Amino acid sequence: MRLWLYRLSEDQTANMNTFAESVAEKYRLLVSWLNYLQSPFLLFLRVYFFWQLFQTGQGKLSNIGKISEFFASLGIPLPTLNAYFIGSLECFGGLLLIAGLASRPLALLIVISMIVAYLTADLEAVTKLFSIPPHPHQFFKATPFPFLLAALIILAFGPGKISIDAAIAKWFDQKRGSRSSQRESRDTSD
Repeated sequence: MRLWLYRLSEDQTANMNTFAESVAEKYRLLVSWLNYLQSPFLLFLRVYFFWQLFQTGQGKLSNIGKISEFFASLGIPLPTLNAYFIGSLECFGGLLLIAGLASRPLALLIVISMIVAYLTADLEAVTKLFSIPPHPHQFFKATPFPFLLAALIILAFGPGKISIDAAIAKWFDQKRGSRSSQRESRDTSD
């Protein structure tokens, strides 16, 4: 009788292993398919959000006097210089992020500028986020949030394979590969 119970549990173990392996294989297949969507998603994110940021920066640069006055009212030092800097960062940085060039450094600068925007112009949204009980809806509805989130995603994951950064990295890898193969051929000929 004990032998039968032992044999049954061995069969059950074998069936569980087979089931687990089947689920793991299907999961790996799903992940490999979803990985193909990563770069198109990052491209969509870059175009959608950073086009809006480009337009925002363009508006700031075309109304520099009003933006400078607004920055001065917030207590930002050197308001005219900072208005030109932020307007240029949003305008030209937005275009470069759409193209995927210098993506991570620009994303870092945009993250910093959006944090400063929160702390100067939307401080109440930040304090409500960390209040007890928290009220995050005001933080998420604030103007800097979509740009902050998009810049954080690009900072963390990079611009994806559909970008100038990826093309430059691929070019450098090919150059490095051709140099190492040349070195190997020289080493074998000696």
